[in-house]
Amino acid sequence: MKKIILGCLGVTLLLSSCVSQKKYSDLEAKQKETQDLLNSATVKLNDCLEEKATTASRLQTLEDQNAFLKANNQELINNMGNLTTLTTKGAENLEKSLESLQEKDLTIRKLNDAITRRDSVNLSLVQSLKGVLGNLDDEDIEISVEKGVVFVSISDKLLFSSGSYNVTSRAKEVLGKVAKVVNNKPDFEFMVEGHTDDVPYRGRGGVLLDNWDLSVKRATAVVRILQNDFNVDPKRMTAAGRAEYVPVSQTEKSKNRRTRIVVLPKIDQFYSMIEDGMKDPAIK
Repeated sequence: MKKIILGCLGVTLLLSSCVSQKKYSDLEAKQKETQDLLNSATVKLNDCLEEKATTASRLQTLEDQNAFLKANNQELINNMGNLTTLTTKGAENLEKSLESLQEKDLTIRKLNDAITRRDSVNLSLVQSLKGVLGNLDDEDIEISVEKGVVFVSISDKLLFSSGSYNVTSRAKEVLGKVAKVVNNKPDFEFMVEGHTDDVPYRGRGGVLLDNWDLSVKRATAVVRILQNDFNVDPKRMTAAGRAEYVPVSQTEKSKNRRTRIVVLPKIDQFYSMIEDGMKDPAIK
């Protein structure tokens, strides 16, 4: 009996085992299909997640760029406002600079005009002096213009005897011609300078002690002749002695023994020239 029961149980189990294997195979196939679908979905999901991350990164970049552009745009707007202000101020400063340059240019033109007028007057004076003194020896009288000043240098051999301050008769002829010119130029002042060589003056107990005294006395002697004999206004003249300290030659002592008349326009006259230039319509 036990054998029969055990046999039946064996058959039952065998039949049961055959059915379960088939279902298992079906289930296994479905599971594989499901797993394949799951794997495919997982791949797609990962792709989507990666694309999302990339898109999110690009979006953040675009947002950052947008914020930067907004800030930059605002800065540009602010700079344009500042630039407008600076441009206005720059235009004002430029206008002021141009006005200043025009004023300086006008002043320079006025000064140049005054100097031109002065030089013109000096040229006229030189021509006049050369005209009246032209028949004299060039070595004895020299007329020159330096820095707007006219110089008339007269050798002492025309004016004085050696070691003396008494004006010779021939000297009066020369001084008379000079006086004629300077009297026709009332707008000029002049200084008479006495010059000696470097040989010490040997006085004989008189009023002269040295070359200083000799040079001054010779200058005052010339001034007196111009004033007393030729009516030159004394207010226009200055007498000065330079002794041997302003030589014109280191080798020829005779050239250093001279009397020099320095003719120059009055300072107020020079300023008048400038003022006249300022009134000139051509300059304005």
